[in-house]
Amino acid sequence: MKKNISIAIATIMMTAIATLTGCTNRQQADLIVYNAIVYTVDNDFSQAEAFAVKDGKFVAVGSTEEILKQYRAGEMLDAKGAPVYPGFMDGHCHFNGLGELMVRYVDLVGCKSFDEVIERLQDHAQQYPSEWLLGRGWDQNLWPGKQFPDNKQLNELFPDKYVALTRIDGHMGLVNNRLLEYMHYESPTGLLLDAPYDSVKARIPKLSPAEHKQALLAAQQACFAQGLTGVTDAGLPLDDILLIDSMHQDGTLIIKVNAMMNPDEETMDYFLSKGPMHKERLAVCSIKLYADGALGSRGAYLIEPYSDDPKNSGLRMYPDEYYDSICRKAYKSGFQVCTHAIGDAGVRMMLKAYGAVLKGKNDRRWRIEHSQVVHPDDFELYRKYSIIPSIQSTHATSDMGWAAERLGERVRNAYAYRHLLEQNGWVVNGTDFPIEQISPLYTFYAAVARQDLRGNPVGGWQMENALTREEALRSITCWVAKGYFEEKNKGSIEVGKEADFVVLDRDIMTVPPLEIPLAQVIRLFVSGESVPAK
Repeated sequence: MKKNISIAIATIMMTAIATLTGCTNRQQADLIVYNAIVYTVDNDFSQAEAFAVKDGKFVAVGSTEEILKQYRAGEMLDAKGAPVYPGFMDGHCHFNGLGELMVRYVDLVGCKSFDEVIERLQDHAQQYPSEWLLGRGWDQNLWPGKQFPDNKQLNELFPDKYVALTRIDGHMGLVNNRLLEYMHYESPTGLLLDAPYDSVKARIPKLSPAEHKQALLAAQQACFAQGLTGVTDAGLPLDDILLIDSMHQDGTLIIKVNAMMNPDEETMDYFLSKGPMHKERLAVCSIKLYADGALGSRGAYLIEPYSDDPKNSGLRMYPDEYYDSICRKAYKSGFQVCTHAIGDAGVRMMLKAYGAVLKGKNDRRWRIEHSQVVHPDDFELYRKYSIIPSIQSTHATSDMGWAAERLGERVRNAYAYRHLLEQNGWVVNGTDFPIEQISPLYTFYAAVARQDLRGNPVGGWQMENALTREEALRSITCWVAKGYFEEKNKGSIEVGKEADFVVLDRDIMTVPPLEIPLAQVIRLFVSGESVPAK
């Protein structure tokens, strides 16, 4: 009996020693996430249950049993079966513009009539007295009759203010007579399109440094609330990029930014001489150009005239020499070129301009931003010159109610995201916020379902160009990172990559499509650090 007790005690002691030894041998991590459904979005699109994070990077990915056996950490996050994805990334947006909009502009998005626009302006003018009255986001396609407005009421109600109201696409604005006089412009309606309105926007007083920092922090928090850990700002001047860099360095700005530079002389001279910049939180490796305007304001450059405006084929921004010069400078310095091109003539113009410099297959990853209307003969040029389409899925679902009016039969070759993906095997996806809403989940849903948030139209719109859920998830994670040469560091949950990830309250890979936009962010981490998502 004593012998059996001794054996039992020895067994217990050996087990305890083995357990302690195992604990001692476990590697130290900063964070362990376990009991999760982990979509790694690696090459095989594999799933895991757990991972460990140390010094801001993933150090192990596997089953819960494996990770808990091999690692210990000061912070343990039991996901309780919740889905975990790489941090969402927006491949084309206006992050700086969102911040300025949030702290300075009247939000006109969703106004159902011009009367509603006026009501919002009056409320803002009373609450924030200023010589400038600025608004953004109106869309006449949402109003009865879909007619463009004029400035008569603005002149009557705000005669002592400079009023500038930017359309939803950013390419057209409505201004009052006082501002027209200030700019030495003439317009019977107060509507200005593209270059003239760009001149108006350039005359709007800039934010103070303190206001600018406040704006960037407001934009960051809005992005965190939607599960975004990284954004691509499609066009910034030197001063704005340097401010973002300084805020990254002092730790006040955390979100990761890929900044496309504006093609002004000061900005290009500064960066082209230094070569592409890739820091942990800031990349500057591309130049943003504009080929044309927007479809909604009939500024997109078309090969044939608009179906609902037979005398108008839209606008091209600059002569061929302008694009050729910048493309060659970018190529020589190792920078990407990313050009806004929406109409089929604008897209064709830039595909040929790129091709003249790129010659053939390459890994320069030059991009056509939006790629919204493409002539059937031109799709193959994306493959021929390895040009990457940068798409915005919600543009399709926002425009589907009126796009056929503008394009007629050409609408079959518009928003052709699957056909574009097939050219090189991947696309970059984004929102173009604040033109569209910030949510990457809306991007994912629109790519997959091609329906509005109410599930219309039944069966989806032009579903031959829908993406699969795997493709849609890649398009807002690893393919965004690949879109600016950061796929080795970001965009998937793999050992050695930066630990950017988001935990949702439901699995967007399996829930019914209409539930996808309802998903909520539970936790969000940037480089392994928890950030407030509310």
